[in-house]
Amino acid sequence: MPVLEIKARAKLNLTLDVLGRRPDGFHDLRMVMQSVELCDTIRLETGTGRPLRMTSNLGFLPCNEKNLAAAAALRLMEAVGADCGGLAIDLKKRVPVCAGMAGGSADAAAVLRGLNALLGLGLSRERLEEIGAQVGSDVPYCVRGGTVLAEGRGERLTDLPCLPECHAVLCKPGFSISTPELFGRIDAVRLRCRPDTAGLLSALRAGDLSGVARRMYNVFENVLPPRRGAEVTAIKRVLIQHGALGASMSGTGPTVFGLFDSREAAQRAYAELRENHRESFLTEIAGPEQL
Repeated sequence: MPVLEIKARAKLNLTLDVLGRRPDGFHDLRMVMQSVELCDTIRLETGTGRPLRMTSNLGFLPCNEKNLAAAAALRLMEAVGADCGGLAIDLKKRVPVCAGMAGGSADAAAVLRGLNALLGLGLSRERLEEIGAQVGSDVPYCVRGGTVLAEGRGERLTDLPCLPECHAVLCKPGFSISTPELFGRIDAVRLRCRPDTAGLLSALRAGDLSGVARRMYNVFENVLPPRRGAEVTAIKRVLIQHGALGASMSGTGPTVFGLFDSREAAQRAYAELRENHRESFLTEIAGPEQL
């Protein structure tokens, strides 16, 4: 029975701007996205002769079509009329759940890329992204990976020059944040601080890591509940004190990350944060995904 193991890399938001609410109830976004080497691992096995079966190392995750990885497999089969002859998905989670790093979307994208290769479907990246958009707004980006400008709901993607090589320290504090609640808060205020996305794009084109890091910003930091906002600020302070070139929150949070040009400085920041925050990680920047 054919088997393939594939990585599902997490993403970070170098910038995140909410431009407004759309008539369909979603929001128009403008974000610079970056993938990192921190990843889940997915094992795909076709030809099992049984209906879709999914397992995970986290007992609280759904293992049916409510899981984006399983949903992506079903949507791909439906879209192309393919038959796996039975499929088993085994998911090893390492990316924190509900953390603003698109862990579930990355799993879905990895399943799409993996089945495309395993079954020899020959689908283009663009076709996989179209199918992914039917599963979740971040899935098209996760199919592509690398350094990308994402607009609309996140499905309109423009490749950008690669972020210069650097190290990233990620820290998820011990709480979750309601995404619908934060979007509701965004709708109720007039944002006064927005990311300098144009300046960050110019810095990327110039290969200026410091210029990119200085311009990282996420508008959801404006509307965090006070206590949660204080915790995010405290983590950012640790990162900056240890030499991060810049620090920001990813997605709707609560994960905070910093970019470093020195691995030694990144290791010191990671070591301090790990003392109080179990879900802290030291990782590297990743390039575009390969089909």
